[in-house]
Amino acid sequence: MRAAVVPEAGADFEVVEREVPEPAPTEVRIDVDACGVCHSDAFVVEGGFPGVSYPRVPGHEVVGQVDAVGEDVTAWDEGDRVGAGWHGGHCFTCDPCRRGDFLQCENAEITGLTFDGGYAEYTTVPAEALAAVPGDLSAVDAAPLLCAGVTTYNALRNSDARPGDTVAVVGVGGLGHLGVQYAHAAGFETVAISRSPEKRELALDLGADHFVNATERDPAEALQELGGARVVLSTAPSADAIESVLGGIGIDGDVVIVGIPGEPVPTDVQHLVATCGSVSGWGSGHARDSQDTLEFSSLREITPVAETFDLDDVGEAYDQMMENEARFRAVLDL
Repeated sequence: MRAAVVPEAGADFEVVEREVPEPAPTEVRIDVDACGVCHSDAFVVEGGFPGVSYPRVPGHEVVGQVDAVGEDVTAWDEGDRVGAGWHGGHCFTCDPCRRGDFLQCENAEITGLTFDGGYAEYTTVPAEALAAVPGDLSAVDAAPLLCAGVTTYNALRNSDARPGDTVAVVGVGGLGHLGVQYAHAAGFETVAISRSPEKRELALDLGADHFVNATERDPAEALQELGGARVVLSTAPSADAIESVLGGIGIDGDVVIVGIPGEPVPTDVQHLVATCGSVSGWGSGHARDSQDTLEFSSLREITPVAETFDLDDVGEAYDQMMENEARFRAVLDL
């Protein structure tokens, strides 16, 4: 098989020939159809995560067909259409797992980081890390939903917002363009906030009821004119963008951060106290969360805007993603 390998931290990708891997007793082998290229893959490419062993095949937005099944696997069969996201499996025995909180597993695996991922024609994945992929979602459309999709969908559905509430999405990019669609489909009064005024028409087409150009007006004031936001989903990895919307939450409002800035975020504690508001974070989801995301996306015809690349062009796909030139997700089409 062909695989795109990072030989060592900071090195360029190498597309190499490898033996097709055999699944362990608790794993399945996936014949990969598509794999998304995500900003978190930089942890492997640039060596920003402790304990990564090299060479490593990145990729945690994997969609394909089950090609072989380990001898202890009963939940999946050859031919099943599956996906694997960031959460690459759990131990079942640590205290969080015993409480059913698999996302906080103390011994969690990470697809494409602690084991080889989907930048390859085949990969093996623990059976508990798999989500069933609906047949009406193409592999290219499904792949980004296993990271950007589950992150935004799961954050919104675990918030306190209810249909009719005002929900703002900060950033109309790789995460935000999906967040806008999920917020609209969930029945929220959806506000898209962006520093890119050229994204106004796209945001409205995706379901936003309002668009706030943050280069021209204070987004917090705009949200207060709408009565204050119940939830602000912050997808832009910018401390300034997060700080600018804290004053826009209403009573019991919450700023939910899924885009991680590289610097501390100043917080207007007085406004949080006055509104009984909060600032919280949300990180992705486990396999069942991913499957819920895929099923809801299929039901409401929510798909990402994505550019596709051949495996041989993995370096170009990664560079365009890192330089924010891909619109809006980059996907390897195998």
